[in-house]
Amino acid sequence: MTPRAGACYGSRAMQQRVDASDGDLARAVSARGQGAEEAETELYRRFAPRVRLYGLRHLRDEEAARDLVQQVMLLTIEKLRAGAIRDADQVGSFILGTSRTMALDLKRRERRRERLREIFIVEPAASAPDDSALDLDRLAECLGRLAERERMIVLLTFYAERSARQAGEEMTMTEGNVRVTRHRAIAKLRACMIAPGAVR
Repeated sequence: MTPRAGACYGSRAMQQRVDASDGDLARAVSARGQGAEEAETELYRRFAPRVRLYGLRHLRDEEAARDLVQQVMLLTIEKLRAGAIRDADQVGSFILGTSRTMALDLKRRERRRERLREIFIVEPAASAPDDSALDLDRLAECLGRLAERERMIVLLTFYAERSARQAGEEMTMTEGNVRVTRHRAIAKLRACMIAPGAVR
């Protein structure tokens, strides 16, 4: 094939990918044959901007939106390669649903980080705090030194995001008792974060 013929063939193949439906592209990726890599690229080109806009709308942060794009599209390609998306024509719905799930998870993690910063960073840095400002290894050690009930209350209310009432139902405690226990546990954790070994 001459270079000119090759260029023409490549141009036609590119046009075919652009004209293909989302389902056709998904099936090409799942088949993992000739043209699968180009189909992956075209899927990314089509859906990455939509996922980014969804991320910006719900996460309100450009970097977080970019991370969402990478996570969603990588998972989508992996699922297609593994044949885990049964209806290829619904790949768009899969991407939207995955974007929604991952965005919610990112928001929950950010809320947990913010709550931990508020409680345990006594003197925040002048710049915006990040995870490096919170010694997570020390926090885990301090959690391990709490009494079992105190530790469970902290985990339920901060990590599982249960309300005091919900935590009380799971721990067979009154809502008021949960609040008192949580307050006492947080005081111990703060003391331990400031001076390791303070929790007894």
